[in-house]
Amino acid sequence: MKKGMIKVSVLYPNNESNKFDIEYYRTKHVNLVTSLLGDSLKGATTESGLGGGALNSPAPFVSIANMYFNTIESFQNSFGPNADKIMGDLPNFTNIEPIIQISEVVI
Repeated sequence: MKKGMIKVSVLYPNNESNKFDIEYYRTKHVNLVTSLLGDSLKGATTESGLGGGALNSPAPFVSIANMYFNTIESFQNSFGPNADKIMGDLPNFTNIEPIIQISEVVI
């Protein structure tokens, strides 16, 4: 990704009572989001947590998604009209309330 792009990170905190269906997420939710955001989405990654910084510690996040956009306006214009559909799909794979961070790529 290039300097100045907007990165939207969606982090799903990990704890024992949370459920997260990675297969549904990977095969259905990601495809839904990608199709709804269209050409404004310039790139994306999806990660599955393996562990924390300390030896044998659990991952702080069960999953992290990163989406890249040219501008914050392109993110807002593509996500805003589709927010209900995207957020409405969450109960199909998780009971976790995601943490969302919007950042600017600086390097």
